[in-house]
Amino acid sequence: MKYFSRCLTLTGLIFSVNYLMAQNPLIRDQFTADPSARVFNGKVYLYPSHDILATPGHGKAGWFCMQDYHVFSSTNLTDWTDHGVIVSQNKVPWADSAAYSMWAPDCIEHAGKYYFYFPAPAKPGGARGFSVGVAVANDPSGPFVSQPSPIAGIHGIDPNVQIDKDGQAYIYWAQGNLYGAKLKANMLELASEPVKLEGFPDKGLKEGPYLFERKGIYYMTYPHVADKIERLEYAMSNNPLGPFKYAGVLMDESASGCWTNHQSVIEFKNQWYLFYHNNDLSPNFDKNRSVRVDSLFFNEDGSIRKFTPTLRGVGVSNATKKIEMDRFSAKSPSGVEIAFLDTLNKFKGWKTIFEKPGSWIKYKSVSFDPPKLKYLNINARSATGGTLLISIEGAPNKIMAKMNIPKGDSWSVSKYKILSTTSGVKNLILQLQSSGNLEVDWISFE
Repeated sequence: MKYFSRCLTLTGLIFSVNYLMAQNPLIRDQFTADPSARVFNGKVYLYPSHDILATPGHGKAGWFCMQDYHVFSSTNLTDWTDHGVIVSQNKVPWADSAAYSMWAPDCIEHAGKYYFYFPAPAKPGGARGFSVGVAVANDPSGPFVSQPSPIAGIHGIDPNVQIDKDGQAYIYWAQGNLYGAKLKANMLELASEPVKLEGFPDKGLKEGPYLFERKGIYYMTYPHVADKIERLEYAMSNNPLGPFKYAGVLMDESASGCWTNHQSVIEFKNQWYLFYHNNDLSPNFDKNRSVRVDSLFFNEDGSIRKFTPTLRGVGVSNATKKIEMDRFSAKSPSGVEIAFLDTLNKFKGWKTIFEKPGSWIKYKSVSFDPPKLKYLNINARSATGGTLLISIEGAPNKIMAKMNIPKGDSWSVSKYKILSTTSGVKNLILQLQSSGNLEVDWISFE
């Protein structure tokens, strides 16, 4: 992942906008978790929580530490813009500015305004536990203005808001169990008494409710600790407040052992997507998490196909930009390893290590537009020297480039002439032809 930033001035305020280019995890210059994805005005907006490391006097060491929220946007699910901080614990009138507990949020549009819902503990002397506040904006990227008080009648975390086809808004949250209620038209007050939602497992932690509707079916998705860590499950109903019927597992427990997960589901350009998180950038501390996305599919009866998370994620990569093959779609059973470029700064991302002749890695969905590109650039290094081949999947005899990587200890960008041009969206295969050990950071075409 690479990014750059620039400063913009708006009504006298200067703020930074970062442009991120990534696959899974989506954001790699900071920790992000609990993603709420929304489609507004033809763009996907991502509202995650923001993990940071606790320091003395700022949060609890070894625990979740979150002081603010960012918002990100994308038109293609590949290139993401960071619009900066939209809500901070020290600018919410009712919230404890020393709690560092700005947990999973959500955002919804209603009557031309954008309502951002977030949980936080109140100031000393206020309500015990978590309350849910609202910040309002005229644009999905802000600026958001926090309301002076939280929503009366809600005590819990992980708010989720949906507006039904008839215009009625509903809010959901977790407090040991899952709860829901109607919202008034002002989106700031409850219009009904909270109800405990029925149809979910009795045992094990349940949190993170996220409801969506498809073809008249209401799907309630949620993380559940069925054993030791969370997996994603879902239940179905014909009513926004249930009762729901347990329908199965969306996603198994993380292979990395990340204790939490949290999800949102959207339809964008006729495809459904599941956003979730894992501890990719912090493998030894699962309180610093990173947002991911993968495609979601349904069976004919309306049930959801359980899926296996990927590193490649979704979206189409532009051949002229840096392609990180370590975010692979598939790889050979042996001879290929993925490792951090810098174990002291994991935000620098990963590298692919080829160790066995014939070992390979596949990267799906690269757009060669414009066609007839002439050169391939590769950032690589090899203690032994070696040869790499890059070809198009399905055309094993169509070698695009042969790269003889010289022996050396330092990373170096080399340019090679393309032997066979192509056009359209293709899947690429990068393969080690020779013996030796060879490391690759990225490739690009020009």
